[in-house]
Formats: sequence, C-alpha cells, structure tokens
Amino acid sequence: MTETPLATLRRLFLDCYDELKTRLARRLGSTDVAADVMQDTWLRLARADAIGTVRNPGNYLLRVVLNVAQDRRRAEKRHLSTAEIDSLLHLADAAPGPAQVAEARSEHQVLAAVLAELPPRRRAILLAARLDNLPRQEIADRLGISLRLVSKELRLAHEHCVARCGETKG
Repeated sequence: MTETPLATLRRLFLDCYDELKTRLARRLGSTDVAADVMQDTWLRLARADAIGTVRNPGNYLLRVVLNVAQDRRRAEKRHLSTAEIDSLLHLADAAPGPAQVAEARSEHQVLAAVLAELPPRRRAILLAARLDNLPRQEIADRLGISLRLVSKELRLAHEHCVARCGETKG
C-alpha cells in the first residue's frame, strides 16, 4: 500500500528535521526561534487531515516550514516589545488630581448659583441653546416666543453669567 501525501510529508519532516532546523536557524538568525517554528510545523502537520497531491515533497515541506515562520513573525509583530510595555507603564495619569476635582466642583457650584439667579424663561433658553444645542428657531417654537426675543434673552443670560462669574473670581 502506498503512503498518503500527508504521511510522506510527516515522514520526510522527521527524516530531515536536523537539516531543516539548521537551514531555518540560518535564515531566522536564531536556533531557539527555529526550534519553535519546527515544533509549530510538526503540530500543523499532525493536525492536518489530508492534503492533495504533492509533486515535490521536499520543496512542499520547506514551504510549509517557511510559512509557519512567516505566521510566527506576523504574530510577534502584534505583541508589544519590552520597551513599549515599559513606556506604557510610565505614562502620566490623565485623571484629574484632588486639587483639580475640588476646583471643578467649586466652579460647578458657582455656575449653578449663577444660573439659579436667572429668570426661569431666560435660564431655559440658555440651557436649551448651550446644553441641548438646540437652534434658536426651535427654542422659539417650543416656548411660543419670537426668534428675536430668544436672541435677546440669550444675550442677557450670557451677560449675566459673565458678570457674575467674573465677580466670584475677582
């Protein structure tokens, strides 16, 4: 009974193991990497169910080994190097510190107090325009007022906020 192409490749791999490993080590520049590639190649051949007709098993086997080496090289490129990992570990924390958090809370409280001083309609117009990003015409339609009145109320709200926030800083 004749050997299947896959069985032939497996036998050839075992017979030529040392020669293939030496050639691969020269090509890759490392005997350790070559040994790993040879192990991966054997696993690939062991998992294969069948292959088609192979005219030159030696060349085919060499191509399989080189393909495994290429796959391994691609996989290693996806991993970070030691230097890259070290640089990531020494990144400055972008989260605000306690002083920044306290200052932001204080500013928020001042702004909330300034907004509370505005008449309800003016505050609603300011929040709709700046927080909800609504167009002025839509605000006018919602409140049943003119576009001109929305613009005037928005201007007055801005002036009030600028004046009051300037007082608290100074």
